[in-house]
Amino acid sequence: MVENRQVDTRERILDAAERLFMAHGYDGTSMRQITSEAAVNLAAVNYHFGSKESLMQEVFRRRLDWLNEERMQVLHRLELEAGDQPVKPSAIVDAFFGTLLRMADDDKRGGMTFLRLLGRTLTEPSEFIRTFLAHEYQTVMDRYKEALFKALPEVPKAEIVWRFHFMLGATSYAIAGTDALRLVTDWQIEEEDSTDRLDRLVPRLMSFLIGGLRAPLPNF
Repeated sequence: MVENRQVDTRERILDAAERLFMAHGYDGTSMRQITSEAAVNLAAVNYHFGSKESLMQEVFRRRLDWLNEERMQVLHRLELEAGDQPVKPSAIVDAFFGTLLRMADDDKRGGMTFLRLLGRTLTEPSEFIRTFLAHEYQTVMDRYKEALFKALPEVPKAEIVWRFHFMLGATSYAIAGTDALRLVTDWQIEEEDSTDRLDRLVPRLMSFLIGGLRAPLPNF
């Protein structure tokens, strides 16, 4: 019973921290806000996580462990199905980015709260978070990079790396919850095309990413 209470307390702290970090950013969220949101005292946070930095890492780790494993499994299945042939670039893009975007519909995996936290963190990271995420993603990124190299042998490797970098940036911005469309005051969109409409955002973003990957090579 005591162990169950500890697990419940730990998850409550993680859920509260996830929501607050998403809404206010890492630097803008205080431990006092987290303890208040989770209805625990500071000693409980220190007991389970030790520090705000460790808490932030655990908020990400509990989601990224599943995400990274799922991405690896999806790519592995695609490669088995392709046999001796390279996997289609569009399938690789969907395996990496689509797997992430589909988390928005899964509240058990963090849903849109985690997606927006990840997007916000990638667009305004602190140094320790950048280092942490780079370590968490390294194995997955290496596998997908090699898959893209194999799928696009005619494209210089440096160009693929740059395009993947651009795709990461576009995705991060799209899921961060920053309504940049409002900054372009003369560009009006209908309510059904708002950034909260994932049923429209996801196919629109995926089409954009695949188009960018397949764009003509620059003339240097």
